[in-house]
Amino acid sequence: MHPMLTIAVKAARRAGNLIHRAADNLDHLTVTKKSHSDYVSEVDRTAEQTIITTLLEAYPDHAILAEESGAQGESEYVWIIDPLDGTTNFLHGYQQYAVSIALQHKGVLTQAVIYDPTKNDLFTATRGRGAYLNDRRLRVSKRKELADCLIGTGFPYTKFEHLDAYMNILRDMMQKTSGLRRPGSAALDLAYTAAGRYDGFFETGLKPWDIAAGCLLITEAGGLVGDLQGNDGFLNTGNLCAANPVIFAQMLQVMAPHLTDGLKS
Repeated sequence: MHPMLTIAVKAARRAGNLIHRAADNLDHLTVTKKSHSDYVSEVDRTAEQTIITTLLEAYPDHAILAEESGAQGESEYVWIIDPLDGTTNFLHGYQQYAVSIALQHKGVLTQAVIYDPTKNDLFTATRGRGAYLNDRRLRVSKRKELADCLIGTGFPYTKFEHLDAYMNILRDMMQKTSGLRRPGSAALDLAYTAAGRYDGFFETGLKPWDIAAGCLLITEAGGLVGDLQGNDGFLNTGNLCAANPVIFAQMLQVMAPHLTDGLKS
């Protein structure tokens, strides 16, 4: 395992253990509402600080981009952190959430960890070295027809300016696939796509910390990741499509007629 990935795994497990213990005391947590349907708990903040401390102990000159504390430092190495992706699920006792950590070097994603503390599932990837679930090599699914595919997605929940376009895409995807799923953690959805549990995934309005680690997992598992037109820039726009190469192209065809200007940029 790459030394930087080893440190990221250490940080993710530390945060995951904290989250797992806190899950038994949900009624006693302090929770703040950041915006409509967007919450942060003391667990998010404590887990994030645990991750940052662990990373900077090993690499004090690296920069940080974290969901709760924002950007810290300047470096060609930037750790992108979501300490608890799926906070709403966590606060309701719905066990679909994860820790997500990625490393970007000169703008290129190079390391990724997604850790599910409820199942002790550790998804990891290093650029050029493949993606893994625990010790098992991951490959995206081999399905060739969208009609046979199970597709993951996430509903808009804080910003709704593209809701009509999204609903049109959702309607067509419902009719052209074997089924859609929306569990509520984009990080795990992307990890599941890398593992072949989903055949593809799409969502709009995501943040870099939601998707950075998962995107590297998918590409290292043989899949494609792009915006809703199949282009780069998805880390900035947050509009994302991911799948094996054949299904990726079919998903883009379904979405194309419904893309508004905001979903094309």
